[in-house]
Amino acid sequence: ERIIRVSLADELKDAGYEVYEFSNASAALMQMKDLAPGIVISDLKMPDINGIEFLKRIKVFNKDICVILMTAYSTVSTAIDAMKLGAYDYIEKPFDNEKMLMIIERNLELKNIRAENKALKKKLKQNYDFSSFVGKSKKVIEIFDLVKIVAKKSTSVLLVGETGTGKELLTNILHYNSSRSKKPLVKVSCAILSREIFESELFGHVKGAFTGAIADKPGRFEMAHDGTLYLDDIDDVPLDLQVKLLRALEEREIERVGDNKSIKIDIRLIASTKKDLRKMVDEGTFREDLFYRLNVFPIEILPLRERPKDIVGLTKHFVESFSEDGEIQIDEEVYEILKAYPFPGNVRELRNLAERLTLLSKDNIIDKSTIPYEIKFPGLKPNSFSFDNKSLNEILEEVEKNAILGALDKAKGNKAKAAEILGLPASTVKSKIAKYKL
Repeated sequence: ERIIRVSLADELKDAGYEVYEFSNASAALMQMKDLAPGIVISDLKMPDINGIEFLKRIKVFNKDICVILMTAYSTVSTAIDAMKLGAYDYIEKPFDNEKMLMIIERNLELKNIRAENKALKKKLKQNYDFSSFVGKSKKVIEIFDLVKIVAKKSTSVLLVGETGTGKELLTNILHYNSSRSKKPLVKVSCAILSREIFESELFGHVKGAFTGAIADKPGRFEMAHDGTLYLDDIDDVPLDLQVKLLRALEEREIERVGDNKSIKIDIRLIASTKKDLRKMVDEGTFREDLFYRLNVFPIEILPLRERPKDIVGLTKHFVESFSEDGEIQIDEEVYEILKAYPFPGNVRELRNLAERLTLLSKDNIIDKSTIPYEIKFPGLKPNSFSFDNKSLNEILEEVEKNAILGALDKAKGNKAKAAEILGLPASTVKSKIAKYKL
């Protein structure tokens, strides 16, 4: 209807929208490709093509176009059928133009949310693609090959490594590169689950199962259905509770606390341990049958101190991710100092250090002056010697002696390298070594 079309077009133009008008659907379809509209507002009853057929043709052209239908009261049921075919909404005639504007704004908000969600998913996939596990050492390449093999499967995986080695990152990579990537990844820290809440957290409970159970609650197993369940620090699960965990894994079903109804579960299990589970089995602190159930596809992640070759690549990767003001240059001597440091906190500690170095960098350069004292001299602690009843010279000599010892330790006894670390001539260091009989 011309009056409605013109009135609505003027209202939309005043609101800042770019508007194209057509008196019939055939003309609109001919211009659809060139105009590429985001929203189409159409009457349900038209002389050449009815609104349902028009909707179908629009969706063939571009399924993402928002279609809003205008309808008389007698055709409301048809409009509802149209929504089932992909129409976004319908509005009954006569209507207030403000109401139409609200429908359009609601659709634009929804599109923005979907776009943000899509961007977040894309970023998530990029963050956890195979290249996100940085390293060039032989062991990391071996891990990389294993992960590529097992990621597409539903096989249980056991990640073995010290705290901070990257077990959670590997879990994310395994999940987001699997056939279950669009399903939940549910993480459970076994280290913080007390005996009292263990069953409730993992298996859920029904209302009234215990004091405080005021409503039914699904457990982590149910939440991970069709997805991945990650049990971190599984070595911390008490021995008497391991049998309940084993039963759930073997029978692929659970019972909520306070209920005897079995619930089927389909999960991909990834577990991690910081301890040697086989040794725990021998000591009687871990069930042998549970160990074999978990140890289907073990992946061992070496501590950072055993793969110093990876420190350079990891440092560059972390600094680049933290840098907000362009590329940051890292002096080669920084890498030498970092490679000599044992990193008891492994990759997590290196990541935190890289963030600190990035913040402290001057003129986009990280040099050895940026590195904290405790990293340069890990064996030397501020309170590792006493100042009591000592002269200033004696105190300075003790500090100097400890600094040289720390540098020698990092340089694995190489005096020339120790001199480089200390920033002193090699001859000076040699004479000091002789002086202190080191």
